[in-house]
Amino acid sequence: QVQLVESGGGLVQPGGSLRLSCAASGSFIRIDVMGWYRQAPGKRRGLVATVTDDGNTNYADSVKGRFTISGDNVKNTVSLQMNSLKPEDTAVYYCNARGLDFRKIWADYWGQGTQVIVSS
Repeated sequence: QVQLVESGGGLVQPGGSLRLSCAASGSFIRIDVMGWYRQAPGKRRGLVATVTDDGNTNYADSVKGRFTISGDNVKNTVSLQMNSLKPEDTAVYYCNARGLDFRKIWADYWGQGTQVIVSS
């Protein structure tokens, strides 16, 4: 089992920056992908960015050039630096990890979410 604890988020003005962080703990063999998803009111949860344990990254088109994801596969942490924030970035941001437990089962794990509000 993987537990994910998020930090960061809050209220920021348009054009501002925020940094989200997430740390994984628990009983597992390894994590191969960590990332961030977001869900705005009335919308489905969608990809923001992911990073693999060998450093490959993937971004949603809407955040490319503004957000940067970084991961530490020794500490099992992931961070999301968000710059040039827009009101449409307002959402609850969820940390995600794909982990292998000691039953040798891969599963997706989720944090409880952190609110990001971009507003003047």
